[in-house]
Amino acid sequence: MDKSMKKIILVSLFMISILQTMAQNIIDVHAHIIPQPYLNTLTQHKALLEEGFPLPKWSLEDQIKWMDEAGVKKAVLTLVAPQPYFGDTKESQRIVRETNEESARIKREYKDRFLWCATLPLPDVNAAIEEAKYALDTLQADGVKLATNVRGQYLGAPELDTLMAVLNDRHAVVILHPHKPQPMNEQVMAQTPLAMQEYLSETTRTIANMITRNVMARYPNIKFVVPHCGAYLPIAIPRMKSLTPVMKQAKLIDEIDWESNLASLYYDLAGSHSPEAIRQLLTITTPSHLLYGSDYPYIAPKVLIGSLNRMKEYLTKEPDLAQYKDMILWKNAQSLFKK
Repeated sequence: MDKSMKKIILVSLFMISILQTMAQNIIDVHAHIIPQPYLNTLTQHKALLEEGFPLPKWSLEDQIKWMDEAGVKKAVLTLVAPQPYFGDTKESQRIVRETNEESARIKREYKDRFLWCATLPLPDVNAAIEEAKYALDTLQADGVKLATNVRGQYLGAPELDTLMAVLNDRHAVVILHPHKPQPMNEQVMAQTPLAMQEYLSETTRTIANMITRNVMARYPNIKFVVPHCGAYLPIAIPRMKSLTPVMKQAKLIDEIDWESNLASLYYDLAGSHSPEAIRQLLTITTPSHLLYGSDYPYIAPKVLIGSLNRMKEYLTKEPDLAQYKDMILWKNAQSLFKK
């Protein structure tokens, strides 16, 4: 073998090594934990199907296996829906505390593989504040997970301002996730499962509710991660902006600080990601606010791996998006969580 051929082989091996290292840098900001005590509580309250479909099976071992196969370095764990509140705040506090301590334990044991965002025992705001302080200050949670609504208490509601102030003081990252809307038409849910459409409406509804009260503008240290490719926000935000002058004139809303509100929003690409979806998001945000998300374990590992490979392919081939590949797959998340 001549020197030129050896050089080509060495360069090729070097490039393969770099690509493999890059693949292992992926950070998944949309992954779920389903601990057994939480499942036991849902079973006790006959709430396993509260969101309209069965919860998937989950184990830490299976999650690590899929991460290894997919080349995901770290995953951010959050609790699934529904919220473990069935009218008893003490019970909710107990199951939330157990979930948070289990999440903290997982991170301690697998510090290079997992981050986690704490669950809070809403709708009791005082209990939620107490748990947020404990989770962030003592357990060293990487952020907080908030449902779009808990038993009809929607984010953006005035009574949540005291909680937002606590999260703002701690510069918290907040992972948002849609839950069953309240009220909900049962016939509609039976005919069209929530995950097919209503979750997108629910996410959009909640962000709109927060924008009209300037939640993000008033608490600028909080970074909110919007799930599922931003739901309908790329369509909804231009409409909201266009109608704002009319609504203000009718004294239905106050002044909206659009720039500050939108600056605090990040978007995970779990679900129906595509080059078109990313381009739509870039009409309301910047490339530094886009994040990879899997939605594990709701989707089969093989499907998730195929989806991730498709994302890497178009982020390599599409000329206008290629420059953002590493940002989306891991750099933005690394910066957001400062990890």
